[in-house]
Amino acid sequence: MRYPVEKPVVLLVGPTAVGKTALSLELAEMLQAEIISADSRLFYRGMDIGTAKPMLAERGDIPHHLIDVADPDQTWSLALFQCEAKAIIADIQARGKLPLVVGGTGQYVRAITEGWQVPAQQPDAGMRAALESWAAEIGSEGLHRRLALLDPTAAANIDWRNQRRTVRALEVIFNSGRRFSAQRSKGSLPYQYKLIGLKRERPELYERVDARIEQMLADGFEAEVRGLLDKGYSPDAPALSAIGYREMIEYVQGKIDLEEAVLLIKRRTRLFVRRQANWFKESDARIRWFDARSVKADEIIEFIMSREGWLAAEG
Repeated sequence: MRYPVEKPVVLLVGPTAVGKTALSLELAEMLQAEIISADSRLFYRGMDIGTAKPMLAERGDIPHHLIDVADPDQTWSLALFQCEAKAIIADIQARGKLPLVVGGTGQYVRAITEGWQVPAQQPDAGMRAALESWAAEIGSEGLHRRLALLDPTAAANIDWRNQRRTVRALEVIFNSGRRFSAQRSKGSLPYQYKLIGLKRERPELYERVDARIEQMLADGFEAEVRGLLDKGYSPDAPALSAIGYREMIEYVQGKIDLEEAVLLIKRRTRLFVRRQANWFKESDARIRWFDARSVKADEIIEFIMSREGWLAAEG
């Protein structure tokens, strides 16, 4: 298909459970596009039910990228994602296809749309262990306050509950001697992009979140978690800190009952939805928002094929 710009990239964003997967499959088929996941939870093999990962049968003949690219005990950094995503985008474009980036992980979307130059510093296991011990003493919130003293900008962009990201920021600061936020510069992009947002009213979205979680349980989420632990993956593996997995692990370990685990998953997923809204604001002029309840794929394709809304990051 011929697009109004050279080297186009389309991004479909929005909160968890809004309906991105179903729409992306429909768009990809109509546009002869290939899908690139910008959801950090989908990187990991064996974590299927708890991440609502699109199964092979759903994907059909549509190529998907950056799904099942790592084991749960491996860490996929933002820098690695950006490097791989840029190479995949270039390859898809070279074959005359459209890259369709789909996901709700805000920092991964920003890395693509804003050309972030992410510090590719290698993990320091000793430093990380020391920081995690410190966090055990003062708590995640206390550790986050320390980060705020050293780098207020970084702290403002990291939720205090996300201890893993707080630890990573401090690790980079202590090893490099520079603020974490100062190392995330912006560069130019070799393509133009268009941002499409999918939205629903918050009460409806919460209902969909709750229904999805109940369906995960019916589909065997508990067995999936037990299977990962039986394979020898540590309950403390970064991938298993994802919402849903950490609560089910606590249930499997006998620390909480199933009812409490489900309530925590639902509550924390709703908090996550609210945090996603900070990354994808309806007031953001770069994003063209569509109501998921009424939008048709043809309507979105008409917008994609128009000259309106194409953007390029400034170097």
